Amino acid sequence: MTRLLWWLRRDLRLNDNAALHYALTHAEHVTPVFVLDTTLLNAERLRGARNAWLFDGLRALDADLRRYGSRLIVREGAPHEILVALCAEVGAEGIVFNRDYSPYAVKRDETVKRALRQCGLSVQDFADLLIHEPHEVPSKSGKPYDVYSPFRRAWETLPKPDPYVITDAMRAKLRLPDDLAALLSLPIPVGEQPAPQPIGVPSEAEARRRLEAFVAAPIYRYHERRDLHGEDGTSALSPYLRFGMVSIRTCYHEAQKARAKTSDESARKGVDVWISELVWREFNYQVLARYPYSVRRNLRPAYDAVQWEDNPEYLAAWREGRTGYPVVDAAIRQLLQTGWMHNRTRMIVASFLCKDLLCDWRHGERFFMQHLLDGDVANNVGGWQWTAGTGTDAAPYFRVFNPVGQSEKFDPHGNYIRRWLPELAHLPDKFIHAPFTMSAAEQRHFGVIIGRDYPAPIVDHDAQREKALRMYSAAKQARDSA
Repeated sequence: MTRLLWWLRRDLRLNDNAALHYALTHAEHVTPVFVLDTTLLNAERLRGARNAWLFDGLRALDADLRRYGSRLIVREGAPHEILVALCAEVGAEGIVFNRDYSPYAVKRDETVKRALRQCGLSVQDFADLLIHEPHEVPSKSGKPYDVYSPFRRAWETLPKPDPYVITDAMRAKLRLPDDLAALLSLPIPVGEQPAPQPIGVPSEAEARRRLEAFVAAPIYRYHERRDLHGEDGTSALSPYLRFGMVSIRTCYHEAQKARAKTSDESARKGVDVWISELVWREFNYQVLARYPYSVRRNLRPAYDAVQWEDNPEYLAAWREGRTGYPVVDAAIRQLLQTGWMHNRTRMIVASFLCKDLLCDWRHGERFFMQHLLDGDVANNVGGWQWTAGTGTDAAPYFRVFNPVGQSEKFDPHGNYIRRWLPELAHLPDKFIHAPFTMSAAEQRHFGVIIGRDYPAPIVDHDAQREKALRMYSAAKQARDSA
């Protein structure tokens, strides 16, 4: 082929990229294009900090492309219309892109394929977002898995694809020919709100730096430190994986290289546990592909009968980080200020919303999607339904996280709370996790008056736990008697 369009979506990188590799080995020139999809731009749940972070990432990619004499061509509109028109403008014979699996993405991509083929244009799509696509890990029965552990065991037996090697000599094909020098490109937008930066700048270079730093040492203690939300014991690569600033194949192979460098079994366990988190990501995509309705509905319809209370005052307090439970409030503040939240505290705040406040998991899922830089349909829905007990979990509703107990166990000195709730920073360890247990004299002594300087708990955990169990049990009984 003479010319191809490379349609970027969630693969903002010039290394280990399946679609880009194919284009550079099959065409004389490749034009990179990003379509600002008006449907996604106008979706309320997708607007906010994540879009700002995406736009900054596009600027970083554009800078990378310019080093090869290219640039990112940005257009706005319906993707199928934009891509057909752009093929005509540049004289491209077709497009290449990497697959996505959300219900919207599947429908959008089928529309694009149909429109281009009707015009006699070539369309090639590739597996890139996952190591193994949803249909590639069948169970012995031939059906997809509903439970993680057997899925992981089957996943581990499959041969793993190697990263795609893309050289500078290949990237020379990205250089814009003279006849395309004036090709129209819209300015990359500026987000409605600034992109949070504490997690790191959005770029392929930063993603690679973070991965290299993580596999150099922290990965070996991952199994010991991943739940300690007061420490930086995780890779924090999820936003970079979300937008494909680093490849999942590269992550897997770098982890395996790290594993091969040590004979220490504890260190190898750290690597294995981190890889198991990558497998969770793949599992959630398989579930989404098999049950696309789970984006909006309970994966297990039996729990449609759960009578959520959805108290608006409780919801507002949860969203604003003023529940009176420090670990919950600290986690919400971390999310609002950085666009990221530690995985352990994601589970704590999700359990608190569903099983302490008795609010429908969909309120929390929507809130996370509005604020998380790594907001991803498959993993966000999967995580929320797992915690709510309406999804893939084999032991669903009776797991209720005690926010105080979780905080004491995984952050005994309250470092996480002290960082995100400075009004409590000077409290001793004894009270940092549950300041409401202080006597009136202790409150005056430490200068934290409950109800004035920090909220009183909006609910009693023990009482709400019993209420939640009754609520879920009633739904289960209704299902069994139906």
